[in-house]
Amino acid sequence: MRNPYIVLGVGRGASDEEIKRSYRRLAKRLHPDLNPGKSAVEQQFREVNAAYEILADPAKRQRFDRGEIDADGKERGFAQGGARPGRNGAFSDFSIDEVFHEFLRRGRRGKRTGDQSSSTTQTLRLSFLEAALGAKRPVALADGRSVEVAIPAGIESGQTLRLRDAQAGETLLEITVEPHPLFTRKDRDILAEAPLPLLDSVLGGTITVSTIHGDVAVKVPKGSNSGSTLRLRGKGIEKGGTSGDHYVKLKLVLPDPPDPELTAALERWAQRQSPKIRGGAG
Repeated sequence: MRNPYIVLGVGRGASDEEIKRSYRRLAKRLHPDLNPGKSAVEQQFREVNAAYEILADPAKRQRFDRGEIDADGKERGFAQGGARPGRNGAFSDFSIDEVFHEFLRRGRRGKRTGDQSSSTTQTLRLSFLEAALGAKRPVALADGRSVEVAIPAGIESGQTLRLRDAQAGETLLEITVEPHPLFTRKDRDILAEAPLPLLDSVLGGTITVSTIHGDVAVKVPKGSNSGSTLRLRGKGIEKGGTSGDHYVKLKLVLPDPPDPELTAALERWAQRQSPKIRGGAG
């Protein structure tokens, strides 16, 4: 993958908020739901998510800046000439103990033909929806063969799937879940926002809310304020026989462009209100 700073279009000194803003802008523009059938755009979307995963994590960002991991988040291993990057970007020698432990680590992760006790480790990147709902993904084994792996619903970043194969030995899949531009997760629950038109806010109505299971029609009570939260039972992640909920935070939106009739009506209404109700305006 390319340098994550280049992918997100930010400088190395970018703040966390700048990185987040750039990610959200790109993720919304490149989201597969808005670009169906465009494989190149889908690859860009995955690249943006992978870059954000590194730069949004302070520890990973520091390790990348020091040269300890590459743009895919993988360990760089030994630096050329038996040295590694130091804190200030300079190189310091490995100690004998570090060399010995690195040798043992690589030996454990290596694989010899016919050695069923050996194991390999690889990172499996999942989209937010794949992890939430479960999926089937092809995985390449150490001997070059590909097998289809069933991903259980509700899996999270940091968890590991263990595959055992008589020919290829053991494969450990370290799970990394890509963020979603609309949803965030809290255990089995899904948190999101939804636009609330002014008329539905004042008079009540029905709005369409996107969930991980698809769009749902939701009734909004009369007089709902921006910031109010509605709970959709059972529309979260199903795991262990129980389902979480979907919590949607309403966000008031005004007509765009402004409606002259609505503006005039509000102006007439405002003239009849006391300065206190009108926010102190005279």
